[in-house]
Amino acid sequence: MGLSVVRGWALAALGAVALAGLAITPAAARAVPVGLADLVQQLSSAVVNISTTYNGAAGPADDESEAMPPSPFDAPGEPGDQKSQSLGSGFVIDAKGIVVTNNHVIDGADKIEVTFTDGTTLGATLLGRDEKTDIAVLKVEPVAPLAHVALGDSDRLRVGDWVMAIGNPFGLGGSVTVGIVSALNRDIHAGNYDDFIQTDAAINRGNSGGPLFNLAGEVVGMNTAIISPSGESVGIGFATPASTISSIVQQIRTGGEIRRGWIGVRIQSVTGEIASTLGLQGMHGALVAGVAEGGPAKKAGFETGDLIVKFDGREVREMRDLPRIVAETPIDKVVKVDVIRAGKARQMSVKVGLLEEPKEASGEEEKKAPVALIKLKVLGLELVGLDDEMRERFNIEDDVQGALVAGVVPGGAASEKGIVAGDLVVRVGQVDVTSPQAVLDEVAKVKKAGRKNVLLRLLNGGSARFVALAVE
Repeated sequence: MGLSVVRGWALAALGAVALAGLAITPAAARAVPVGLADLVQQLSSAVVNISTTYNGAAGPADDESEAMPPSPFDAPGEPGDQKSQSLGSGFVIDAKGIVVTNNHVIDGADKIEVTFTDGTTLGATLLGRDEKTDIAVLKVEPVAPLAHVALGDSDRLRVGDWVMAIGNPFGLGGSVTVGIVSALNRDIHAGNYDDFIQTDAAINRGNSGGPLFNLAGEVVGMNTAIISPSGESVGIGFATPASTISSIVQQIRTGGEIRRGWIGVRIQSVTGEIASTLGLQGMHGALVAGVAEGGPAKKAGFETGDLIVKFDGREVREMRDLPRIVAETPIDKVVKVDVIRAGKARQMSVKVGLLEEPKEASGEEEKKAPVALIKLKVLGLELVGLDDEMRERFNIEDDVQGALVAGVVPGGAASEKGIVAGDLVVRVGQVDVTSPQAVLDEVAKVKKAGRKNVLLRLLNGGSARFVALAVE
């Protein structure tokens, strides 16, 4: 069985430790202590077990559930019982009863209960959740102030820092594991805002939603996923940074609605070939492949081919950095953006807008092979012009011009770069094209100039990207 990313939940009984009624004060610890008993005693009473009940269902969906073998601590319902239960972890951040956990721990639950280390169980209501960052905020009604922990500054974490996880693995409850920060800013392809802390502290099913502490007793992350061939810890775990948690929790508590920044650009990574064709010295940043009509970036004068290297004073090292940085920027804030355009640096200003949730795309009609082809052997492309039939078949707006890819030669330059039938070539180099012949002419100019690569801008289904192809 290959490696898989697992977001899991435990399935069994809870442990019990004394519950303190006072706020937890982070311990000052600058060096690795001889033992962590004092720190654990301070923190454990703020870590809770989350129990969820699902009527007539098998519990929360998990794409990797097959990679997770049955727990020896499974507590199945009685025969014929149509209810199922699962358990995860969480932590209290406010004495009045605010609890944070993973969204996947409570997703779809009909009933949510929070059990504390003294055995007390309280019903919980869902204040709000964010599927994109897998964060959920719960509210319980305690009879006395609850022990709680503080969110720390995850931006100050360094690789090699000691961290400690407390949670409910396999339903055991109150388990503590220790390790270090193995890596930062990990992308595990969970979504557009991946920025995970990697740790070798043991994280297993049921640890999901539990806190990852630094040695000052601050929550620096929330344990969320592991990579494992078996579904159990092999020392590669991932936690959502406290900086992300803090932003989402604040929005949920104040308004219940998640608001993310948006500027209206489609972006892609910068490869060596693309950097060469654009005359760029480096390959870091986010390349603008398209600008939304009427969006903030369009109004600010952004153009396709711009390379964004800094946004609101924050470096954009990789393409995936920009969506997260923009999303975290306050709505209506006017920010400075450093870009490289045609090899020259410039600074632009843009007013950040509100990201609207995209609508689900409708199914695409079956594409039929068009006729009257122009073949570009050097690129391995077959192109056809746009007419009413082609526009209707491929859902291309009347005001969009270009040359439609009707076929791709197997093993050719275009095939190797992932160009497919249905892509629309709208620009060659810095020149907009409106027909297959125009593409042919511009490619000929590139070859005549002795350049090794040609840069194509492609559209498909509303998405745009740049592809550099060899013309030798």
